[in-house]
Amino acid sequence: MPIRRRRALGALSVLLLIAAGTPAPAASLDHVGTFVWSGDDDSFGGFSGLEISPDGSGFHALTDRAHLYWGSIDRDSQGVIRAMNIAGRAHLKDSKGIPLPPGYTGDSEGLAIGDDGRIWVSFEGLDRIARYDDADATAAALLPPPKVPGMWINSGLEALAIRDGTLYAVPERSGGEDQPFPILTFRDNRWNRAGEIRRDPRWLAVGADFGPDGWFYLLERDFQGILGFAARVRRMQLTDDGPRNEEILLTTRPLQYDNLEGLSVWHDGQGIRLTMIADDNFLFVQRTELVEYRLRD
Repeated sequence: MPIRRRRALGALSVLLLIAAGTPAPAASLDHVGTFVWSGDDDSFGGFSGLEISPDGSGFHALTDRAHLYWGSIDRDSQGVIRAMNIAGRAHLKDSKGIPLPPGYTGDSEGLAIGDDGRIWVSFEGLDRIARYDDADATAAALLPPPKVPGMWINSGLEALAIRDGTLYAVPERSGGEDQPFPILTFRDNRWNRAGEIRRDPRWLAVGADFGPDGWFYLLERDFQGILGFAARVRRMQLTDDGPRNEEILLTTRPLQYDNLEGLSVWHDGQGIRLTMIADDNFLFVQRTELVEYRLRD
């Protein structure tokens, strides 16, 4: 059968399944590559937030001690990471221009960069979101988020994403393992709610991004003690009535990767690519990893 006709029949089959009320085949992820990143600076490590440029050639990476790194990415002909080249580093400041110390006020977790280039960072400990016009700027003083179930010490607004100028923040925990994650939105210095995300026991929300397909991607983590970390990626469509069409795209084995905490979703020319970064907790027994998958529908 000619390839064109076969593709047409395949697309028609999916449409007929949807029209008949039968779910279309779920998407899946193919592993592209894993890169272990190292650095000599004392502030290097603990990466919890990640933004990859739309063409995959640049990055911003946020540590959980209020340092932001940026630079370029070298890739081979298959698009696999071969080098992370640091071009700059900044120590983030508070609204008074004072560099943030590690700990309660400087526990930076989520990273989002708007189309205007402004940098948004979510913090836990002292729960808040800060806006930076550039990496060396003083933080803008913004309205603090409302308290929601699960926002305790070391479990605040961990996952952060931006779409059309609106920030979407998800706390690391909910009120209980059987309670959904609330979705908070922030725009024009006002907070609102955008529904809830179903939570499965043990899984915690640690990273988020909107893909070029408009879907909301959520990275989750499960710490299993001496067995190490497992990770999971879900995607869903955020509507006025809350999340819809949720899919689990990836569930890793314990110890398959390190402590994946940051997520960036972009298009590599062949398909949607997911890039994740691991937080090594500044421990020599852990490693800073960048793990990449390509979405296959």
